[in-house]
Amino acid sequence: MAVYKRGDFWHYKFRFNNQVVRESAKTKSKRVAEAAERERRHQLQLSYNYIPKKKMAPLFKVASKQWLETKRALATKTYNGYKDRTAAVTAIMGNKLICDINEQEIAGYQQKRLGTGLSGRTVNFELACIRGTLKLYRMWGQLSDGVKAVRENRGVGKALSLEDEGKVLQAAAKNVSPAIYPMLVLSLDTGLRASEVRSLRRGDIKLIEEGGVIREGQLVVPKSKTDAGKGRVVPFTGRVCGVLSMWFGRFGKQPASSYVFPHHCVAYPKKGGVANIYDIDFSRPIGEWKSAWRRVLKDAGVKYRWHDLRHTFVSRLAENSAISEQTIREMAGHVSKEMMQRYSHIRIEAKKDAIASLERGNTNQGTHLVKSHQKSVGQAN
Repeated sequence: MAVYKRGDFWHYKFRFNNQVVRESAKTKSKRVAEAAERERRHQLQLSYNYIPKKKMAPLFKVASKQWLETKRALATKTYNGYKDRTAAVTAIMGNKLICDINEQEIAGYQQKRLGTGLSGRTVNFELACIRGTLKLYRMWGQLSDGVKAVRENRGVGKALSLEDEGKVLQAAAKNVSPAIYPMLVLSLDTGLRASEVRSLRRGDIKLIEEGGVIREGQLVVPKSKTDAGKGRVVPFTGRVCGVLSMWFGRFGKQPASSYVFPHHCVAYPKKGGVANIYDIDFSRPIGEWKSAWRRVLKDAGVKYRWHDLRHTFVSRLAENSAISEQTIREMAGHVSKEMMQRYSHIRIEAKKDAIASLERGNTNQGTHLVKSHQKSVGQAN
């Protein structure tokens, strides 16, 4: 080891692998210069022997940003999902060093999130963000055996009762978001998924109007999560025609490329006032409506998912024994195996009711024929 002073600063000089290393320690302290020389020699030894230098463990909020950047190439909706869930995790665990996150920390986080009323699926989504962040720094392997996903509700959903539907519709009609009511009615009476409602354009709807009022109509689903769902045709009910007449009346005539529910901002009204929408962009679809939907459910005093509107549509079709399963599939698109099992049960009950009504209608005639048959048999014997 050799340190020496040149001017105001100390330098160090040593030989490594038959080469002279001479550098400034950029310090006025001899002790610091000696420590700098030892660290520099140590770095060269590690590099010469191909031993990687250990990275310093960052805070979770720093590491999660780096991990999130690796998801940039994903679809916008998928990336935003990771972004939202990562933000939720960071709000609680952001100031922890990732090396300090263990099985107990994660289990406590899961219980805390479940305690706020979140679904198991959402908590597991957030766990995936924690896992991905720790994997980036090779710190997940030692935890993987001790961390378990929480149980998810694998039910296919539930249909709204007529009573609850009335409550939800009333709450939606009073909501400050002008779009929530027409979207709700359209989803209930066509079975469209949320993504299908969002992607719907004026050109996808065929209407028959009289005096500016829609009398009949149908839509062709332009984009769906399944091949079976894309391009399916669903006729409108009378109330869909009514709400679309009011909704389209807000904007006047628009080109076929315009979104049915365009991107817009809402001016919240003063007490007793009416909400107005502004900054309407017909070239972009509406954003999320989760907040408006949560408010509707709270005001209605019920608990449903938006996807339950689709279950309601299909369930009511299945309750009618005169409607074939092929017709249901043509209007609803792809229906999962679990959903079909549930709807098959509904259809069996509908068929039983149909048979029961048939029996009630034929009771007298059937009894008379049975007696006549018994009498004829008796005479023959």
